[in-house]
Amino acid sequence: MNLNDLTEKHFQTNENRQKAIFSTIFIAGNKLQTLFDNHIPQVSLKQFMLLSIVKNSSEPLTFTQLGNLLGCSRQNIKKLADVLMKKGFITIRQSPLDPRAMCICPTEKVNDYFQKEFLQYQQELNYLFDVYTEEEIRTLFTLLTKLYEGIENLERKTSREVSEYE
Repeated sequence: MNLNDLTEKHFQTNENRQKAIFSTIFIAGNKLQTLFDNHIPQVSLKQFMLLSIVKNSSEPLTFTQLGNLLGCSRQNIKKLADVLMKKGFITIRQSPLDPRAMCICPTEKVNDYFQKEFLQYQQELNYLFDVYTEEEIRTLFTLLTKLYEGIENLERKTSREVSEYE
């Protein structure tokens, strides 16, 4: 069975299409992580995503804030940050707003990395999206933004259910 066979099998009902979409997102995420982990120099895809957010933030972000942005736990951010700190990409400091929280700050090595090594990542992204028209990219962006709304809806439902059992 290949991916097309699997897709055809699940195209018959809305419930099956929902299952197929969910599976596709999961599989696509795994494939992208594997591809980019093998092609991004010096860092994993997760480390790269953390560096991108840290680099583009106008203020230092805490582990908790970064976890919320990346959709993972504070502990996962700490593990990623420890590796990136050892590689010289970031420093970890006490938050200026909350003395109990720690923040991640980029070093000059991050700027150098994005100016020099980022080019390879950008080329990989171009290949990924070469199969889309400009209109399809706009539509996909809109639909993925809508997917976040669905995720937030599921998170609210899950939170309510947990609260009811406590």
